[in-house]
Amino acid sequence: MDCIDLFKKAAMALQTDPRYLELDAARRENDMDQELQNLIGEFNLARLDLNNETTKTSPDHERVADLNKRVNDLYSQIMASEGMVRYNTAKAECEALVSHIDAIINTAMNGGDPMTVNPPQGGCTGSCATCGGCH
Repeated sequence: MDCIDLFKKAAMALQTDPRYLELDAARRENDMDQELQNLIGEFNLARLDLNNETTKTSPDHERVADLNKRVNDLYSQIMASEGMVRYNTAKAECEALVSHIDAIINTAMNGGDPMTVNPPQGGCTGSCATCGGCH
């Protein structure tokens, strides 16, 4: 079995991880939450109205300010909803999991021992020198 087949099996196993299952459940719950979906629809329409107004040759600055406030208020409501808080928490956990997996792969590709890689601390800065997962 080559490494691609092994990674495919690992990816299937990833979909059984409790962190992934929580993210998937939160995503499905949000998709079924009609109130949240209505807020998202309102947000998208308000954002479109804002974009249309700001790209006019002579935008109405008062309308732009009102629309901007509406967009920001809707965004705040969406992000504060229980479903989005749950989703974003689960998403952060999955992103940390993927960062750990990435650190394992990078360590192996650089000739290191992948079995010694600890979960990275903090977010990726793009510089391997600051990554807690490789050194």
